[in-house]
Amino acid sequence: MIRKLSLGFALILVVSVGVYVHFHRARGPFEAVYAGDRQVTLWSTTAAVREPLTTVSFGDRLEVLGRFHGEVKVRTLTGVTGWVDQRELLTADVWQGAKNLEARVETLPVEARGHTRVLSNLHVEPGRESPRIRQLTKAVSLDLCERQAVEVPAAAPAAGEEEESGGVPAETKKEDWWLVRVHTPDQTALSGWILGRFIELDVPSPLPDYASSAGMRITAWFELNRAMDPSGTAKPQYLVVGTRGPEGQPCDFTLIRVFTWSAKRQRYETAFVESDVCGKLPVKLKREALSKAADTTFTFEDLSHRVPEERTYRMHQTIVRRVGEGKGAR
Repeated sequence: MIRKLSLGFALILVVSVGVYVHFHRARGPFEAVYAGDRQVTLWSTTAAVREPLTTVSFGDRLEVLGRFHGEVKVRTLTGVTGWVDQRELLTADVWQGAKNLEARVETLPVEARGHTRVLSNLHVEPGRESPRIRQLTKAVSLDLCERQAVEVPAAAPAAGEEEESGGVPAETKKEDWWLVRVHTPDQTALSGWILGRFIELDVPSPLPDYASSAGMRITAWFELNRAMDPSGTAKPQYLVVGTRGPEGQPCDFTLIRVFTWSAKRQRYETAFVESDVCGKLPVKLKREALSKAADTTFTFEDLSHRVPEERTYRMHQTIVRRVGEGKGAR
């Protein structure tokens, strides 16, 4: 009798283990997602009347337990289970893309600084249809590192529209996107792509007035050195690069201006102008201590002749010349 009971117990144990292993393998690992906003709330149900259970912060890892229409049932690392709007979550692929961008931006120089002009979406790639990493509020500080012109998504042409244009497709419009490093209020390390027109550049005064009078839209600016004013104040002297016309142009910049400080007139003056370039960022500077008006060189890649060419300029006091070309200014 005892033997039969032992065999029966052993059989039940084997079957139970087999069933557990079968279902465990069939289910597989849970899908991982990540919180995609500064604070994401987990709710008790998908119903209209529901209660908040807890909140998670941007980047917190969650396990997906189920889906219902646009809602996702998730579990936190502490074991809290609740429902979240799927628009507030990032897939594992998007999260990894965001981490890759952070690592890449760490290696890039800052070309300009600015802030979000309006509520803005940070994307994993340049383009409106690219997955969103996070939404940024107005006035968030940004470091601008790289520009890219991207085609604007166009609606399908209406019936007969192509025939009226003789079968020639309309000109493709492009817009500027910037790869940025974000300085969030909660100090979260964050990088991504933002539509250029949503960015307000923090250009130091009086450079915007000078650029505007020359019909120049500033792309980036750089402090070359500093000139000592008779009052004992060190005045920055600037290289400014930009373009004319609308956004989405193939060149990062087509115009160069160098502004130096005139101690005699107590104002900035244009010391150098060049308007025949198709420059590509970054602009590389080599200079001595900022407290001295010493020689400074700046270099960038020029695409005017389609074949990339490196251009180098040297500034001595208020004189700027292109190295090896004999070009200069007063």
